[in-house]
Amino acid sequence: MHSSSPLKHFVIPFLIAIVIYVVFYNGIEHRRTRNGPWRVTFTNDATIPTLIVNEAQLNIFNLKINFPGETSSLIESNMVFDQPQPVPFEVPFGQVIFEDTTFQPGTIVFKMFGHEIQLLPRVLTIDKLEYPWQSEKTVSLNKSNPTTAH
Repeated sequence: MHSSSPLKHFVIPFLIAIVIYVVFYNGIEHRRTRNGPWRVTFTNDATIPTLIVNEAQLNIFNLKINFPGETSSLIESNMVFDQPQPVPFEVPFGQVIFEDTTFQPGTIVFKMFGHEIQLLPRVLTIDKLEYPWQSEKTVSLNKSNPTTAH
């Protein structure tokens, strides 16, 4: 008769469980972060408060959202939305009122100068209206005419 140690029956399954956990954790983490985060620059472009939105994996480069008629003393600030924070939280020109970066880039919703700006992978929304993502485009949010594209 062959007698095996009870320790062997616990150690081997435990090691197998650790290997499976590490493999699945790394796979899920890669899937969650593979597209990368939203990168937003807050600046005063020619003294006009301006957001510059970038997301490389979605081919979104230098989409500008500016606020003519508004003022800000900010020179420039860059933010990378890769780690969630409790909302709302302050950003230059306003607040982030919703953030879900579980699967990046995720969803970011800003409230700025009376406008709601939502960054979604599928589309940009401004004041609940959808706009297709277009690199190198400028959207001006005037008080009188809220969504004028240039």
